[in-house]
Amino acid sequence: MQIKANADLSHYHTFSIPQTCAYLVKAHCVDDLKAIYQNPDWVSLPKLVLGRGSNMLFTQAYQGVVILNRLQGKTVTETDTAWHLHIAGGEDWPSLVKWSVEQGYAGLENLALIPGCCGSAPIQNIGAYGTELQDVCEYVDVLDLEDFTVQRLSAESCQFGYRDSIFKRELQGKVIITAIGLKLNKAWQANIEYGPLRALTIKGEQHHSTAGISANDIFQRVCQVRIEKLPDPEKVGNAGSFFKNPIISMPHFERLKAQFPNIVAYPADDQMKVAAGWLIDQCQLKGFTVGGAQVHPKQALVLINANQASADDVVNLAAHIRDSVYQRYQIKLEHEVRFMGALAETNLDTILEQRQ
Repeated sequence: MQIKANADLSHYHTFSIPQTCAYLVKAHCVDDLKAIYQNPDWVSLPKLVLGRGSNMLFTQAYQGVVILNRLQGKTVTETDTAWHLHIAGGEDWPSLVKWSVEQGYAGLENLALIPGCCGSAPIQNIGAYGTELQDVCEYVDVLDLEDFTVQRLSAESCQFGYRDSIFKRELQGKVIITAIGLKLNKAWQANIEYGPLRALTIKGEQHHSTAGISANDIFQRVCQVRIEKLPDPEKVGNAGSFFKNPIISMPHFERLKAQFPNIVAYPADDQMKVAAGWLIDQCQLKGFTVGGAQVHPKQALVLINANQASADDVVNLAAHIRDSVYQRYQIKLEHEVRFMGALAETNLDTILEQRQ
C-alpha cells in the first residue's frame, strides 16, 4: 500500500479544488481495506473511501484517512436467460459500460459515461435516460467494518430509491462496497423513452418501433449527448449534475403548470419529477459566477471550477441557486453532490447554519 501524509486531494476529485487530507492510501484488495481499518495508529481517525471522486466536494481539509478504492477485476457467468457480471468495486464505470456493450452484454448502455467507479454506483443508485442501477443490480458485496467479513446483500436489501440507497442511510460508514453483481437479461429491449433517445425510434406505418435499434446505437447516442452537454472534468473541474431533480406533489405541479406552461416534468408514481436544470435555467442563472465557481453556460445543472474556485465559492453559488429557485417556484433543491467536511459528511443546510 502507498501511504501519503498531508496529501493534496486536488487530483483525486473531479472538481479539482485544492484540499488536503491527513493521510491518503490506495487499497488494491480486501485485505488492504482490512489492514487500513485495523491500523492502530488510525483507529480514532475518520475514514473516507473514494473512487474517482466524481460526486464529491471537500468543503474543508479532511482530518482523516482517504482510502482510494482500486479493487480490480470482472468475471462473467452465463445462464439461459441472462449474463451475470461480477465487478470489483474499483473498476471504472464508464469503461465497464463500454466493455459490456462491445462484448454484447446489453443493458448498461443508457448509463454510459456516468463518471465514477463501480463501488460508488449503488450508493447513489446512479441513473440516466430512463435506467437506474437498481434495474440491473443483482447483489452488492460489502466488507462489514464491525467484524471484517465480506457479506452479500440482495438488490432488495439495498433499499434503492431515487439517487438513494441503504448505503446513504443505515449502512453509511458501516460497510465498504467491494463488488457488485449485475444481471443483464438476454431478452433485451431498447429503452428509448427518455429525452434525446426518442429520436432513435424508427417510424412504422402506424406507430414508433424500436426494431433494429441496438444497444450500441443507444450507447453511442448517450455518449454523444453527454459529451455535448457536460464539460469534461479533465478540462474543467466539475462533479456532473449538482442537484437532484426534485419530486413535488401533483397539486404543487398543477399550480406551477398554470403559471409556467412550459415546465419540464415527468410522472413519478402519484407525484411529478421536475427537471432541476430547467428550473435553474429559467432563473437566468446559466453563466452566473460566484468567485471562481460558475453555473455552466450550456448546462444549468452543472457547476464548474471556472477560475481557481474555492470550496466556499461552490457552496455560495449552490446556495444562491437554491434560493433563486425556491423564491420563483417554491421548490427546495437538494444537492446530489456529496459535501465532505473536516470529520464527516455534511450538507448545504448545515454549512449555512454554522455560518450564522
